[in-house]
Amino acid sequence: MNQQFRQDAIVELVRQHGYMSIEQLTDHFAVTPQTIRRDLNTLANEGRVRRVHGGVGIESSTVNTAYSTRKTLHLEEKERIARCLAQHIPNHSSLFINIGTSNEVIAQALLEHQGLEIITNNLNVAAILQHKEDFTVIIAGGQVRSRDGGIIGEATIDFINQFKVDYGIIGISGIDEDGSLLEFDYQEVRVAQAIIANSRRIYLAADYSKFHRNPVVRQGNLEQLDALFTDRKPPDAIQRLLTQHDVALYIA
Repeated sequence: MNQQFRQDAIVELVRQHGYMSIEQLTDHFAVTPQTIRRDLNTLANEGRVRRVHGGVGIESSTVNTAYSTRKTLHLEEKERIARCLAQHIPNHSSLFINIGTSNEVIAQALLEHQGLEIITNNLNVAAILQHKEDFTVIIAGGQVRSRDGGIIGEATIDFINQFKVDYGIIGISGIDEDGSLLEFDYQEVRVAQAIIANSRRIYLAADYSKFHRNPVVRQGNLEQLDALFTDRKPPDAIQRLLTQHDVALYIA
């Protein structure tokens, strides 16, 4: 069994049992404890499992990984995704960009464009784009989350509802096999739903780890997207849904 198949099998065992010790995994796969530890470290860094003493457990469905950690996780993959998505944004177009570390990387990739008008509820996105003199950057009002610079709340939703833009660029914390787009924060979800409702086209940027996470709040569904940008071939169930709902898939 190669490394990728073994790691996928580990995730499935943890989902079935809730917890697996290093000893159990070593016996199950007939490999050394060092090999299992390397696998678990990789899976934990990808956000697919949670390391606990002596083994591994299920990644939390109620608490997101810390923002400082998410900024560095899968950064190379996010940069590839960002460059790919940016190629599908024309100059002189209008867009929403919402909360998320992937979206901050996308903002960086958009700096080569001309004449964009961007409405965002992400202070970090605004800070990246503010120095581009031919851009118009509009920041939504509302409550600022100290942990990541996201702006949320009823005032934010009311603000978003004043606009109708060409492109809505959204991020996500998890994608379920039934196509549900999942998040951790109910208030963040409501703002994202307003962005979806007020965009002519919806682009989702999600690295491969998002296909293995199960946050608790439903934001929407894959069928609402016009395109999904990711770094690796999605699971078969997701690919079938993309085809069924005519959602374009771009693998960076």
